Amino acid sequence: MKKLLLFGATLLFCGIASAQGDNPAKADNDTIGPWTKKGNASLLFNQSTFENWVAGGENNISGTLGFNYDFNYKKGDWSWDNKVIASYGIVKTRTSSFAKKTDDRLYYNSVVGKKASDRWNYTAFLNFRTQFTKGYNYGKDDNGAEIRTRYTNFMSPAYLLVGPGMQYVRDENFKINISPATSKFTFVDKNFTLPNEAYFGVKEGQSMRYELGFNASMYYKLDVIANVTFENILNLYSNYLEDPQNVDIDYQLNIVMKINRYLTTNLQFQTIYDDNAYRGFQIRQVFGVAANYGF
Repeated sequence: MKKLLLFGATLLFCGIASAQGDNPAKADNDTIGPWTKKGNASLLFNQSTFENWVAGGENNISGTLGFNYDFNYKKGDWSWDNKVIASYGIVKTRTSSFAKKTDDRLYYNSVVGKKASDRWNYTAFLNFRTQFTKGYNYGKDDNGAEIRTRYTNFMSPAYLLVGPGMQYVRDENFKINISPATSKFTFVDKNFTLPNEAYFGVKEGQSMRYELGFNASMYYKLDVIANVTFENILNLYSNYLEDPQNVDIDYQLNIVMKINRYLTTNLQFQTIYDDNAYRGFQIRQVFGVAANYGF
């Protein structure tokens, strides 16, 4: 039921935003139109084979499929910015019994804004994060064989943040949104929960954790040199209800170095600090040459 409510709230949010900017009874005569859309799909592939290689090595094959899409609306004083990032990668080595994930994420951010001044907007935002497939903890049995235990899954965990705020907009490549009254929902499979709120801060036997706090997010994209782009996404969150000094951090850096129309060298770096998930920094990094399709 809570999952249905989550998706229902998302659809409602999108519907309200669309209604604010789109009036079917009023014709739009703009040549360009109010929508701007831009996306990129990429496939990063890697394979290594060793035969009697004295220096050592392990045969492996890996691939990562990525998707980054922006669809934004602007008309009069109203704007609606949306970003979707999705990626999934696996690696298989000769000595492992299982194919293992190298990447798995689904990210959606949406901000509805109404102009307050030249650089500031009144806003309402929604941010949603989860993964696509099951995640495992790996270990060895008594005979030394590799085993795995399921720990996460789609919607376990899933994070939903919503709240009103103000946004500073220098241009399309630099934006800061501040929301002092942000509701944060953490959804999990109640069958995974642990004593002492050890599973993403959710109480044992429950499927949701609620927080109220302060959220700040920043988007900054810049062209460092010709054909080299840095995209920075930063989210900070402090829970008023419990340990407000423990600020959650989620930082993503996407570097794209263009080789030609279809090939790029990609570096993805992400670090997360959330003491309800892990008491330390989580770090993810993916690097390689990718085939790209822009649309």
